[in-house]
Amino acid sequence: MKEIVLNNKKKGALALVLIIVQYLAAVVPTVYGAMLLETKGASPLAIILLVAGLIWLCIGWIPFMGLKILKPHEALVLTLFGKYVGTLKEEGFYYVNPFCSAVNPAANTKLRQSGDVSGVGSGFAVASSEAGSKTEVSVTNFDKRISLKIMTLNNNRQKINDCLGNPVEIGIAVMWRVTDTAKAVFNVDNYKEYLSLQCDSALRNIVRVYPYDVAPNVDTTGDGIADEGSLRGSSEVVAARIRDEIQQKVNEAGIEVIEARITYLAYAPEIAAVMLQRQQASAIVDARKMIVDGAVGMVEMALERLNEKQVVELDEERKAAMVSNLLVVLCGNRDAQPVVNSGSLY
Repeated sequence: MKEIVLNNKKKGALALVLIIVQYLAAVVPTVYGAMLLETKGASPLAIILLVAGLIWLCIGWIPFMGLKILKPHEALVLTLFGKYVGTLKEEGFYYVNPFCSAVNPAANTKLRQSGDVSGVGSGFAVASSEAGSKTEVSVTNFDKRISLKIMTLNNNRQKINDCLGNPVEIGIAVMWRVTDTAKAVFNVDNYKEYLSLQCDSALRNIVRVYPYDVAPNVDTTGDGIADEGSLRGSSEVVAARIRDEIQQKVNEAGIEVIEARITYLAYAPEIAAVMLQRQQASAIVDARKMIVDGAVGMVEMALERLNEKQVVELDEERKAAMVSNLLVVLCGNRDAQPVVNSGSLY
């Protein structure tokens, strides 16, 4: 389906004036025919004028249906008796065939995205539901215009297993817009639901390739070489791959995906506590390693300074005892409580 843009229909103001003039002009033959009918009786001229005026007064509102107003970044897909005739895409006051009908299958679709608000439309729908003895009725106006603005889709968070099998919860925000109205309306049943489904599918396909944190012997690029890619550390790369995956799927729907961003990332609740303990243990090990490295350096420096100053001569056994005491003091979690020896060294 190829989009046909109608740019030669901006004659709404002129058409409105002509329709109003014709409608008011229909009053003249109606009144004149009624006057002739009273004065000259049922003459053919009086009957023709009266009938013609009454008919136009009854059907003269139909041309008003051809008047269309579009604001910036809005479009209207028009069909005539089921045949696609074109799309109005620029702002302005248009006049088209009054029997043309606007088509937008996603007009009443409500997703977690910007722009999903009810506007002033050409019809209404009444939805009712019964729960016990209660009945709820809601009236909604459906707008058939298609927004060409940049929209933001924020789907629900999904629980997905990463490449190591750990369940993670992740959510994304997708910035998109309609670029081809004909494809969006006619190639898919509902372009909003189609985009939402493709976002969920692409998210699952990409997340399954990455671990949550950097893991050994994991290939995330598909080149056969282990790398350090992860959901937490490579969020920009993951988002770009998700965006490209979605774009491949929605090309036929006339949609352009501008950007995809990860908005939420965490372990699933059932393993969050265990993974937190794992991270804490890793942090403790790293901290202890740093403390031990520093303590060894300080002990080495202390021994070297004692030898240089010749403060005291220590044999190997005394050096071992000193090293042990210093390491205990420097690596301990609590302040040391020394025992003062008031006797001799031996």
